[in-house]
Amino acid sequence: MAYRKDSIFKNVDWWTILLYVLLVICGWFSICGASYDYGDPNFFDFGLRSGKQLVWIACSFGLASLILALDYRFFDTYAYLIFGILLLLLFATIFNPNEIKGSKSWIVLGPISIQPAEFAKFGTALALAKFMGEYTYSLSNRRHLIATIAIILIPMFLIIMQKETGSALVYLSFFLMLYREGMPGVILFTGICAVVYFIVGIRFSIVPMGDGITPWGEFAVLSLIIMLTAGLVWVNCKPGRKLALIILAVGISGIILGVLFSFFVIPFNMVYMLLVMTGVLFITMVVYFLRERVYSYLYISIFVIGSVVFLFSTDYVFSNVLEPHQKVRIEVLLGMKDDPSGAGYNVNQSKIAIGSGGLVGKGFLNGTQTKLKYVPEQDTDFIFCTVGEEQGFFGSSAVLLLFLALIIRLIVLAERQPTRFARVYGYSVMSIFFFHLFINVGMVLGLTPVIGIPLPFFSYGGSSLWGFTILLFVFLRIDAARYGNAGQ
Repeated sequence: MAYRKDSIFKNVDWWTILLYVLLVICGWFSICGASYDYGDPNFFDFGLRSGKQLVWIACSFGLASLILALDYRFFDTYAYLIFGILLLLLFATIFNPNEIKGSKSWIVLGPISIQPAEFAKFGTALALAKFMGEYTYSLSNRRHLIATIAIILIPMFLIIMQKETGSALVYLSFFLMLYREGMPGVILFTGICAVVYFIVGIRFSIVPMGDGITPWGEFAVLSLIIMLTAGLVWVNCKPGRKLALIILAVGISGIILGVLFSFFVIPFNMVYMLLVMTGVLFITMVVYFLRERVYSYLYISIFVIGSVVFLFSTDYVFSNVLEPHQKVRIEVLLGMKDDPSGAGYNVNQSKIAIGSGGLVGKGFLNGTQTKLKYVPEQDTDFIFCTVGEEQGFFGSSAVLLLFLALIIRLIVLAERQPTRFARVYGYSVMSIFFFHLFINVGMVLGLTPVIGIPLPFFSYGGSSLWGFTILLFVFLRIDAARYGNAGQ
């Protein structure tokens, strides 16, 4: 037994644990500042959020110690079982009568509320690591790829059914891990294109061009599809580079002539002209595939038709799939609507709080925006604005550098793993932390949509803190056994 403890103590990555402790401590002080009321400085009162968070922190330290004491093979052996149990919890939560802030994602047990979605990230990461760690696994195998995507999408679907779209979107971060494990770059490229199509198509769909008829959104996206298709042919079809130049030349010439004719001769909706051009492009790709038997042409033809279908489906999704509050938030973010007292209130007040902090901040407990409760959810989703107001630019930068150090350290640990199981899990952990950090800080600064996800180790709440602690320390336990027999 002594050998087991000595082995774990020697091999566990203490640098990561140090970063974890520093972030948790900084997070607790931020919660003290965000939840503080004038004249009530007793932060250790368990009736206050600062006191409750201390309980969650103490439990998290105990949870971390328990995880490190387990045999590392436990997580590999029971990965699917853990994933299955968490899926059942997610499914059961859909029918939960307890609704908190419009969400059914909570299980209420007396005075304690638990959010299974926070723990399901750990279960999904384990299941992916287990499945992808099999000796015969290959991302190029269609069945393996479909099963991998299913492992990600099933919990996403269940969480969306709980009206927790923000938490569901976190699962998209697993695609960063898949890219590291050999997922074709074209899939990541397609995802980026989809985001660009959605933003440009929605933002400028109601803005007419100079002819007064053609909408800028559809015109820009369809023109981009033609340009991207030429680029894809150039990169992926080496014998067809002459075809790529022809597509580019014809596309640009057609667009210029169409603009000149519509602006100065007879105004017409140039979207129809571009649809004809993309239709001809699609047929051309199919013909080249049938003639040359080069599958790249077939994939590019699918990209063309898929891009057009996606463009014209975005309006339906935006109008009929998204919740009203999500739609308004996107409109405010994209500048389609100015609503400083409504949907844009949180972000507007958050930016005021951060800006008022200046270089060095107003000091601990001296923030006016946060103390006077101008910023809603300031100790949960918008906790970073408290850091900005009280600690200023320097303090905010220090916090971001701590997170950057943690993410870089996770990449280093993941790369040194001797097994694919450990590496996949490590990159899954890194991807989740990166996504949470990027989106949470981005929405506080008004750079990303407000989707309501916590800042790791900072946002108030036991489920969030425990979920991130389990996620991180399971990886540290697996990493501690990288020499084969540590901890046995």
